[in-house]
Amino acid sequence: MMDYKSEYKGKKILVTGGAGAIGSNLVRALSEAGAEKIIILDDFSSAEKWNIPSLPNVLVSEGDILDEIKLKRVFFEKPDYVFHLAAFFANQNSIDHPERDLQVNGMGILKLLEYSALTKVKRFVYASSGCSIYGSHAPMPLKEDFMSMHLSTPYQITKMLGELYCNFFQHQYEVPVVKTRFFNSYGPGEIPGQYRNVIPNFIYWAMSGKPLPITGTGEETRDFTFVGDIVDGLMRSGVMKEAIGEEFNLASGREIQIKQLAEMINKMVGNNAGISFAPKRKWDTKSRILASVEKANKLIGYKPNTTFEQGLPKAIEWFKQNWDNIQKAASFGPGASSAVRTIC
Repeated sequence: MMDYKSEYKGKKILVTGGAGAIGSNLVRALSEAGAEKIIILDDFSSAEKWNIPSLPNVLVSEGDILDEIKLKRVFFEKPDYVFHLAAFFANQNSIDHPERDLQVNGMGILKLLEYSALTKVKRFVYASSGCSIYGSHAPMPLKEDFMSMHLSTPYQITKMLGELYCNFFQHQYEVPVVKTRFFNSYGPGEIPGQYRNVIPNFIYWAMSGKPLPITGTGEETRDFTFVGDIVDGLMRSGVMKEAIGEEFNLASGREIQIKQLAEMINKMVGNNAGISFAPKRKWDTKSRILASVEKANKLIGYKPNTTFEQGLPKAIEWFKQNWDNIQKAASFGPGASSAVRTIC
């Protein structure tokens, strides 16, 4: 297997959504690999500036991926690689704002691919969503040769749309694309909030001494993947020729029950407020999520190296170290306790 990290030495890389949890960790890893310049394009609608690593080879461009001026600015740098992580994130958010979801996730990737084709980037890596592509009734474990058109949120629809646009630009303009399907990323860098993932929200409520709200029975399972493992999969996808034109899961390959997750966090944090339950949302149709990582392992040597028991304490420790900033950044709407999501 090639020394994939060394391939980034001296290269220019564009990371859209680079201030987010996955993006900021990817930026840090690319810097450590010796990249000449890493350009972050982020509008900070769901990220914080303090979450960006302060590094001499990182250039931050604040703006929307729909802004032609901003796109011309970042592609003027002639990036060798593009990691497209920016998105209008979350199922419930897309239900509340379906038009904005289509604009950002649909038109956004179209514009990124157009500029990538014009500037002849070496690789375009798209952050897709395994929880979206496979629909509600796929056989477990989820494998890449299965897909469903029966999707339950605009977010799921536009994530699939992104993969279809990637296919088109590869076939029509020979853009070397890779479609990586994330599964419930967690770890340092992920901020809690109304449309955020369940783990940072659970940690936030636990550290605030409040009960952890579960929508459903708590017996639902998810495939929680440590952010460092996803970053490793992304970096492999960016340079290994075996990845071009492919789609594959970046997951842990293990199921964790939501109730078990809540109990673990309460115990680790020392929260005695317990757990509360609320009815499952209409769009939340998946009782289980478990992904196969066999294809990613075979093609690019991807292997999740951080167990859930190892990764969860790292996420909690990051919360403790950044608690003041997190408290200022956490944003919840009316009925905040019901905003915690239990699916990706």
